[in-house]
Amino acid sequence: MLQEYYNRRAPEYEEKYYRDEPVRQAEQAAMASAIREAFVGRQVLEVACGTGFWTEVVTEVARSVVATDASSEMLAIARMKGITPDRVKFREGDAYALEGVPGEFDAGLANFWFSHVQKVEIGRFLDGFHKKIGAGAVVFMADDIYLPGVGGEFVEPAGSEDTYKRRKLADGSEYVIVKNYYARETLDSMFAPYAGNLQIHIGACFWWVRYSVEG
Repeated sequence: MLQEYYNRRAPEYEEKYYRDEPVRQAEQAAMASAIREAFVGRQVLEVACGTGFWTEVVTEVARSVVATDASSEMLAIARMKGITPDRVKFREGDAYALEGVPGEFDAGLANFWFSHVQKVEIGRFLDGFHKKIGAGAVVFMADDIYLPGVGGEFVEPAGSEDTYKRRKLADGSEYVIVKNYYARETLDSMFAPYAGNLQIHIGACFWWVRYSVEG
């Protein structure tokens, strides 16, 4: 369902990055600066690249980027951005099956994906991601802070450890998708076992983490 949702959302996806909200825009700019600093000269594997909004940022400084996403419609938009193919290769792929992605990497990027990972699958995703990019690789991930009334109706099913958002798209279709939110303490407890030099930033709209994969 998540893949279907993003296939249908693709034409309107980037609207969220252009909201006329100064705090949000400032945090996105700070995030872009942090990404550029993290990935200078790196061979980057990007998971859930979507329409390539953050791919454009990382290709400014990276040696190379392989950007993957499960949504063919998202990738079609990303490919139309005109990023030179000698800097980035877009590939359809499963975030839980990264062993099939060709290339050698020393860095990983996953923006606005982690909140869609069911909690029972977090270990599986991180293990596969880290194995693919290797020990010592630099990782950067970012996602949303919970803000009441933003991003659809918040849904907490009884007995579920995951939370969800109910979202209605411009074409009238409606989806309920996994959307988990995390505080600093939880992020620290989840990433610390995998991470060297773990840095956690908590803003008003977004959180992000940067670390190196421990062997």
